[in-house]
Amino acid sequence: MALDRRIVELYDEYTHKPLDRRVFFNRLMVLAGSAAAAEAALALLEPNYAQAQQIAPDDGRMTSERLETSVDGVLLKGYLAVPKTPARRGGVLVIHENRGLNPHIEDVTRRMALAGFTALGLDFLTPLGGTPQDPDAARALFPKLSAEDVLRQGRAALKLLAARPDATGKTGAIGFCWGGGVVNDLAVAVPELAAGVVFYGRSPDLAKVPQIKARLLIQHAARDTRLVQQLPEYEAALKAAGIRHEVVVYPDVDHAFHNDTSAERYNAAAAKQAWDKAVAFLAAETGAA
Repeated sequence: MALDRRIVELYDEYTHKPLDRRVFFNRLMVLAGSAAAAEAALALLEPNYAQAQQIAPDDGRMTSERLETSVDGVLLKGYLAVPKTPARRGGVLVIHENRGLNPHIEDVTRRMALAGFTALGLDFLTPLGGTPQDPDAARALFPKLSAEDVLRQGRAALKLLAARPDATGKTGAIGFCWGGGVVNDLAVAVPELAAGVVFYGRSPDLAKVPQIKARLLIQHAARDTRLVQQLPEYEAALKAAGIRHEVVVYPDVDHAFHNDTSAERYNAAAAKQAWDKAVAFLAAETGAA
C-alpha cells in the first residue's frame, strides 16, 4: 500500500529545506499515528544502500577505482568506472544528490560505464572533507559548499575526462536532485560540455541561459510540484536562446523516482524509460570522435 501523500511530501520537505530530524520525526509521527508507524514509513522512504548493487563492483566487464588527482590545482576525489572494451568513448560526469557520493551513486556510475562511457562519480564534498557515511551529516554540509567550489570541481573533472587517451574529447554530465541543478549550472559555465542530463534538478539563473552551448535533456516527476513549477520559465528561456533541449515530465511519479534504494519513491518503469533515454542522448552527443 502506498504511503499517505502527506508523508511523502513531508519527507521531501525534510530532504530539501532541510528540516531538523527531530522536528521532522515528530511531524511524521503525527501523520503516521505512532512512533512505530513513523519508523515503518521512514524505512520505505530513506535510501537502503544495501540495495545499491545493480552492477557489482567486481563486474568483469569494467574496471573501477577510487580516484584522487588534481587538475589545474583543483583536488578531485571520486569513483571512476571504465569499460574494458577497447574504444574511444565519451566521458560522463555523474553528479550525486544532496547526500554526496554514496553507494547508490557509485552503482549508477558503474551502470554508466557498462552503457559505454568513461564514468566519473565525483565527490563534490571534497573541499569539506568528503562525503560522511551518515546521510544527515552529508546533507548538512551542502549549505556550506560554495558555488565556486562546485563549478571549479566540475570544470576540472570534465577536463580530466576529455583529456584521457581513450576519450573522444566530448563530455556529458548527468545529475540527480542537487546534482541535476549542478548540471544546469555547468551547462551555463562550461562551454565545452557537450550534453547535460538533468534528473529533477533546479533551474539555473535564467539570465545566463543564453550562455549554454550543451544540448540538454531535462527529466522531472509530475508529483514534484516544487520543481515542475519552475519548468515553464526555464523552457521559455531555452527556446528564446535557441538552446537544443528536450523536457520530459513523467506522470504519476515522485521526486527521486530513479533512485532504486528508496522503496516508496522508486518507479521501475519510469526509471528505465528515463535511463534509456539518457544513455541514448549522451551517446549521440559524446560518442563520435
